[in-house]
Amino acid sequence: MSGSRGKLVAGALALLLSTAAAFVQPWEGKKNDPYTDIAGVPTVCIGHTGSDVQARHYSDAECDDLLKADLAKANSIVRRCITVAMTTGQETALTSAAFNIGPSVVCGSTLARLANSGDWAGACAQLDRWVYAGGRRVDGLVRRRAAERALCEGRA
Repeated sequence: MSGSRGKLVAGALALLLSTAAAFVQPWEGKKNDPYTDIAGVPTVCIGHTGSDVQARHYSDAECDDLLKADLAKANSIVRRCITVAMTTGQETALTSAAFNIGPSVVCGSTLARLANSGDWAGACAQLDRWVYAGGRRVDGLVRRRAAERALCEGRA
């Protein structure tokens, strides 16, 4: 029984990460060669950042692997810090936000406090606050947070 349950959980996680990848990819775009993002962060592929970004061309397969790993990490952060049940839309939206912003959006934030108290309307609305990069409001982030909020609220 536990083997079947483990396969079911793994399958559900794989489906969620696939949904998150489909949601994230249009917002991030894809560049197989490293570049500096709007906040001055070295980036490659589909929004991958980190000290491992190297000055070289990345293959499509490498980019896909980086996205899968980055989304799995973002989702594990969401699952660790949001301790109440989530809909697929809520979890996908928060995974996208954590992927884009980092852990602070779901760990120790007002969003996390509201979600964990069961106030999902308030929690989803908090996404609207995370629209700054490099100290300035960015129209693309405003649109992305609006899409995440709609998904979080079950409107998308």
